[in-house]
Amino acid sequence: MNPRATPLDWSRAAGADEVRAALADLRAGDLPTHGGRTLSYVYDSGMAAVDEIGREALTAFAASNGLDPTAFPSLASMETDLVGLARDLLDGPASTVGVATSGGTESLVLAVLAARDGNPQITRPQVVAPETVHAAVHKAGHLLGVEVVTVPVDPHTFRPDPDDMAAAVTDSTVLLLASAPSYAHGVIDPVEEIAAVAAARGIRCHVDACIGGWVLPFLEGLPPWTFAVEGVTSISVDLHKYAYTPKGISLLLHRDPALRRGHFFACADWPGYTVLNTTLQSTKSGGPLAAAWAVVHAIGRDGYGELARSVRDATLQVAAVVDEIDGLRVVVAPDSTLLALATDERCDVFTIADEMGSRGWLVQPQMSFAGHPATLHLSLCAATATRVEELVSALTQASAEAVRRGPVRVDPQLAAAAEALDPAGLDDAALDGLLAIAGLVGDGGGVEVPERMAEVNALLDIAPPPLREALLTAVLDRLTRTRP
Repeated sequence: MNPRATPLDWSRAAGADEVRAALADLRAGDLPTHGGRTLSYVYDSGMAAVDEIGREALTAFAASNGLDPTAFPSLASMETDLVGLARDLLDGPASTVGVATSGGTESLVLAVLAARDGNPQITRPQVVAPETVHAAVHKAGHLLGVEVVTVPVDPHTFRPDPDDMAAAVTDSTVLLLASAPSYAHGVIDPVEEIAAVAAARGIRCHVDACIGGWVLPFLEGLPPWTFAVEGVTSISVDLHKYAYTPKGISLLLHRDPALRRGHFFACADWPGYTVLNTTLQSTKSGGPLAAAWAVVHAIGRDGYGELARSVRDATLQVAAVVDEIDGLRVVVAPDSTLLALATDERCDVFTIADEMGSRGWLVQPQMSFAGHPATLHLSLCAATATRVEELVSALTQASAEAVRRGPVRVDPQLAAAAEALDPAGLDDAALDGLLAIAGLVGDGGGVEVPERMAEVNALLDIAPPPLREALLTAVLDRLTRTRP
């Protein structure tokens, strides 16, 4: 779980076999990307032949550049084709346009940028979103100088009240957001009602379907959330999630071209060529786009329907069994392929995450927030659908061991000290001291992430979000520093 030193000496040229061996050695400490046991970060279709086609396309187009579609018209053709497929999948009108981005974060940043720049008369723009909206929206607000106003969600349904969303709207609001589904809890927000609020006020409404956009259209009995809902003006959907394409590619679709112009960029005010961009990137490899195009066509619409339904069925199977596991429960009935699990007072999710890791499964611990409990996040994929019995067995064993160990306790004095700290006043020396207290400093004095994280996560869980952000940023900073 710690960065490995490169095994090669740069003072001489390394042979091809030597480089391959070094890459294999470096990757040995990574989580597996295939096999369905990593229930976050990666998505596996379980279709080896399709994966191979994607890798071939990724390699073939790796050196191409999406900066200029006239230089690489193949990329423009593939992009417009993917947008067209997504338009049809998401009930978009003929006027729908879109762009390919590097991932869900860029898609969300661009949605906020388009709304901001589409309302130049508003000097202090705001977006209104449920408190469960993805952190990428907060990043967009930070980067673009847009205030993110969040609305509480119901503690049982984890969905916002549309009346609360309406009450939060001001004359400075440029965008309302909804999730389909939310990442943390896997539920679809009331998109119809939120979009109606936006339409009544002449405000844009974006649906973040980054994680659900290539699954939900194939499922039945769900509340409406696509462009079929009047008032929805844009939708983001990641292909590198449930379209099972190589990282990293997402699509951002707008109901009509005028809505997209706000995130186009042009600059002729310099002595070089006129720079034109549809996204935040200028140079961007054509590899992920070509790989996505290849995989999407290799699987096909009917194939995606089968994959989506198999994962949905697996999710419901796991949810049904979890409620029978001692100490564990489903937080809210899932709308898609994501599960949020919580524990009773006899154990904690952080210990269960450690126990699952020791059994070869990655489940992602999520901290408590705004009165909501800490949870375990599971993103099931097609490859997981064939291993439901293994997953349930591991959860049962992990929960039993967590109950036996009992919940991790944080010293009350330490918790009180954490509450009193001002993260803005912490220098590097103070942060180093706090990292040591948290158990994130090894014998050599450097940051080391332990194999078992329950005690660290329990401490982070009681830390206020600003302190948690400061501590984890310090960890990231130290893990990514150049070796001595």
